[in-house]
Amino acid sequence: MKKIKKIVATALIGAITAMSLIGCGNSKEAKKPSTNQGGKEKLTVWLPPIGDNDAPLWKSIFEKFEKENNVEVKLEIIPWENYPEKYATAISAGKGPDVGYMYAEMFPQFIQMGAVENLKDYYTKEDYENYTYLDAAKMMGGVYGLPIEAANPALLYYNKDILKSIGEEPPKTWEDFERICKKATKDTNGDGKVDQWGFAQGWGAKFFGDLNWNWYGFLWQAGGELYNKDLKTVKFNDASGQRAAEFLYKLNVKDKVVPEDSLSKTNKEMFETVFAKGKAAFAIHLSSTSTNMLDKEYKNLNYGFITSLKDKTKGTFASVDQLTLMSAAKNKDLAFKLMKYMLSVESMTKFHKVNPRAPMTKNEPYQGDPKFEKLVKEDKGVYRPLIVAPHGVEVYEYLWKQLQSMVAGQKSPKEALDDAAKYANDLLAQ
Repeated sequence: MKKIKKIVATALIGAITAMSLIGCGNSKEAKKPSTNQGGKEKLTVWLPPIGDNDAPLWKSIFEKFEKENNVEVKLEIIPWENYPEKYATAISAGKGPDVGYMYAEMFPQFIQMGAVENLKDYYTKEDYENYTYLDAAKMMGGVYGLPIEAANPALLYYNKDILKSIGEEPPKTWEDFERICKKATKDTNGDGKVDQWGFAQGWGAKFFGDLNWNWYGFLWQAGGELYNKDLKTVKFNDASGQRAAEFLYKLNVKDKVVPEDSLSKTNKEMFETVFAKGKAAFAIHLSSTSTNMLDKEYKNLNYGFITSLKDKTKGTFASVDQLTLMSAAKNKDLAFKLMKYMLSVESMTKFHKVNPRAPMTKNEPYQGDPKFEKLVKEDKGVYRPLIVAPHGVEVYEYLWKQLQSMVAGQKSPKEALDDAAKYANDLLAQ
């Protein structure tokens, strides 16, 4: 946490200073296209890894755009682990992409520093009708993105064979879930060691991204929220937040239905090494994990899934990640044209053939995994993204570290959440 906080904070301060000096906000000068003395223009695009082999796929998609617009598109795939720092550091040095890709936690800082272009005047009425998730781009008084990744919710996967062996049906409530986890956790070969677990949940990630599966859904199911409505203070340590944390504490520390090495593995590692190999009743991960991993590499695993458990209500995480037009782009019109090209039916058809997802536009046919089509349409009110709130990266990173301490038995649920809330509220008050 300290490393990320220091790197991001320092880089952001440097970026704000640098950008104020070079005037890369909404100045007319910044919107002038590059000339390159009659040669090809160049556009730089930064994307995170969505699939296992994205670079050649995107390059093949870009070819048509490059020919039609006499432009060279340079693509960089940025690892998730240092994603926000990469942007902050590059911007502070006066570098960075023309077209970026940001998730909710990143937007506030970069919008505040003027690094991301407001697209309000770029979109037409037809765009608002066609782009399915465009409302998610409305934030902080503007429209700052073009959704490219959505409707890929975190699901609760269950092992049908394990549930059948202990006489259980798929859970509906927290009570069902805890009961089944306890029954499923056992020594199956008689050597005195537990070799089958209730819940394959990993807490070892250095990056806060595993909050997606380990925290947000449980918080929302308990009726909680991350921030208060005014976004000036956090809400995750109220009674609902405490209930969610206590439930996770009970599963991990008291009931011991989670593998003992959970603090040394990420959630994805736990999913693949424990649940996918038939050694756990439950695990939580993206719907795309089924298509990209289970159905390809673990074809003998007899599994099912539900969108969400229910406590006070239902809820699970599904990001709405967005392409961004960076304010430093020299030819903003061309860069925005590229963004729309990337979301075209032709481009998405090619991309979703390799990485099955729900359509991003109303004129794109459903090309995701058929078994999730009903879920995507009918459970839209159950899966949800994070709200865009100030200091998201720092707040969530610190919260993640406190929850890790809780799972390790070093802090009580109340101590973990209160410590995280104090840090967050002090930061928000600055």
